[in-house]
Amino acid sequence: MIYERQPGVPRFESREFEEKRKNYVVLIPVINEGERILKELMRAKRSRAADFADLVICDGGSVDGSMEEKRLHRLGVNTLLIKQDEGRQGAQLRMGIWWALQRGYEGILTIDGNNKDSIEDVPLFAAKLQEGYDLVQGSRFIKGGRAVRTPWLRLIAVRGIHAPIISLTARQRFTDTTNAYRAYSARYLKDRRVAPLRDIFMTYELLAYLSVRATQLGYRACEVPVARVYPKKGGVPTKISFFKGNGELFGILLKNAAGRYKP
Repeated sequence: MIYERQPGVPRFESREFEEKRKNYVVLIPVINEGERILKELMRAKRSRAADFADLVICDGGSVDGSMEEKRLHRLGVNTLLIKQDEGRQGAQLRMGIWWALQRGYEGILTIDGNNKDSIEDVPLFAAKLQEGYDLVQGSRFIKGGRAVRTPWLRLIAVRGIHAPIISLTARQRFTDTTNAYRAYSARYLKDRRVAPLRDIFMTYELLAYLSVRATQLGYRACEVPVARVYPKKGGVPTKISFFKGNGELFGILLKNAAGRYKP
């Protein structure tokens, strides 16, 4: 089914392999992740992550063959959403959030599709949503979490710059704020004072904004321990270039602290 572009939501195609099964959904934004996303889905299947949340791929236009539908369905994917519009991660997430809210999910998890994160920990996020939390941030830096082979420059940036600024902006301490492995309640995302479905969120702005808006508005937030494991060999799996990408992230961080993304 094709959904035409509307304010705050890009044009996209929905290929639903199954009906809604669970109260929660895991949105996995990808573009040309190849074997990484397939390995992640294999881990999800082995750990029975789909027993706790429907798995939905938010594809940005992959052309590497990794989005073959029969294989995705065999690996437990409930639905494949394909963005057919401009924008990067932020647009993919807005597509997924709109679709998930329309489908009636009570909570939305997000996780990168590059096989670095512990998708086996989906039950931890589902449990916190059931307890009434509205923002659940995954952290490799709290007790029970694991940071494996994290590049030292990233470690310094997250612990020394990003997390302190996000924490100050949010008025609550968070330790792993660049981590896209987190969960949101539907009531938080539907709040007009939050308004996540806006075209201003094209790249990584939405993750930064949603990290701070919950506690600014009095919603309950917490962290849960997760693992983030970087590969032993090869380059770091990321879509963020060292100079331009990190420069954009820092600019987003400052705009977020200044309240530029508030409705």
